[in-house]
Amino acid sequence: MHPPPSMIVFTVLTGLGLGMIAWIGLGLGSESHLFGWAAGPLSLVVTLIGGLASLGHLGRPDRAWRAFSQWRSSWLSREACLMAVTIVAFVAYLAFWLLMDIRFWGLGWISAALAGATVYATSMIYAQLRTVPFWSATPTPHLFIAMMMAGGLLAGSAIKALVGLDIPIGYILLWMVGAAGTAIWWQTQAAGAHRSHDGSTMETATGLSAVGQVKMLEAPHTGSNYLLKEMAYKVGRERAFQLRKIGALLGFVVPILLALLAWGFLPLGLGGLFLLIAVPCHAAGMMALRWLFFAEAEHVQALYYGMK
Repeated sequence: MHPPPSMIVFTVLTGLGLGMIAWIGLGLGSESHLFGWAAGPLSLVVTLIGGLASLGHLGRPDRAWRAFSQWRSSWLSREACLMAVTIVAFVAYLAFWLLMDIRFWGLGWISAALAGATVYATSMIYAQLRTVPFWSATPTPHLFIAMMMAGGLLAGSAIKALVGLDIPIGYILLWMVGAAGTAIWWQTQAAGAHRSHDGSTMETATGLSAVGQVKMLEAPHTGSNYLLKEMAYKVGRERAFQLRKIGALLGFVVPILLALLAWGFLPLGLGGLFLLIAVPCHAAGMMALRWLFFAEAEHVQALYYGMK
């Protein structure tokens, strides 16, 4: 699929923002109002910026409100509705906590669950497409949820350290390693799905299975079309390797090393600085990997055009 910049920014930033909302709702930094005033609004801003970025992929952004009308049948509509409800619930949780010093833990847990459900709905927009095995034959929801939780904990812990609170280094390392493992698992499954095309071949794509092996003599037509432009994007093997390496280094290896450094320099008060550097590194790595998530996805109908 042609990698849309707006969707890359949308999925990465909303994942990061909703991850922060989830961890704050679960109690991260609950002992400090200063943390709440810093992390709460920031998580909402990051989520909203990501949501607004998605409008760049719409031909008519002024009709974006219609995304809320098809929640019974569309994962995209469910995503929009869940995000709106998540923001309302989380704002209410913050208002009770920061303005009235009342902790409605149930409301915080509901906010966390809604944030996870929103990211799950986002992942299902892609995972439901049986015609794109790169997404549907792989644990795509697991990947999105793991990245959301790892990035949200990293960003939330950075703010926690900056306001002078203890850093949950053990949890950060656990979630970052877990997210890296999930990414490797997903990529392994994706490679197999990409090669198999979910059982489709040029013979099944053209309906000529009974004839024997099919070889392309000429293209089905002389011009291009939407499918070839959007759903049969070709990325060079070397470029994909380099981006995957960049994504792994910036997204996981560097944040893990910086978290370890933060742990070692806690007595000097520099832990927050290392984690603060780790957050944009992780986000940049996720941008590279998310670009590949779209670029390497191929519609099975591309087989009809002789693409393997």
